[in-house]
Amino acid sequence: MPTTAMVQMIHRLRRALVNVLSTLEPAKIVDFYAKHVEVSDLAYTFPLCMATYLIEGSWTNDGFMDFRDGLILLGRDTFSRAVTNPDSLADVPTVTRMCREEGGWIGYESLSHLIQDAYEKVQGETDSFDAAVEAAVKDLARPDKPLGEEWDPENADQIRLRLPRLAALSSFLD
Repeated sequence: MPTTAMVQMIHRLRRALVNVLSTLEPAKIVDFYAKHVEVSDLAYTFPLCMATYLIEGSWTNDGFMDFRDGLILLGRDTFSRAVTNPDSLADVPTVTRMCREEGGWIGYESLSHLIQDAYEKVQGETDSFDAAVEAAVKDLARPDKPLGEEWDPENADQIRLRLPRLAALSSFLD
């Protein structure tokens, strides 16, 4: 669970993102949203689903979407390493604490809402936002399920084989 300091930092991050995005024209904010979708889809992989399971103790589609948004907020380097090698998340201190049930959180539920908030701040309404976003992402090849080789999430040996460092940290496998 997030600590008070983490919640305060998240609120500052939210305000900062909305403020930065609200300096853009509405069309550029929509472009940013489309880029957010594109980047989030890069992390829509089965191995990252299993990493999320090891880190959080479960995973759902909504929870995995929040996890990917939080992963984006950790920065390009961490995000890229995690997409390439989900086991690299064992190097992230917050992940270590989460795996050991010692606190911390990565998931971020409202990233898309913040982009919409910036649009509303600039445009004065959000009625046109959904249609603009739909047009902006219509040509993206969006995965309908997590990409990559699947394995049995109930098979602890498979998880240990494919994500050995996270499996060693996780308190959720046994």
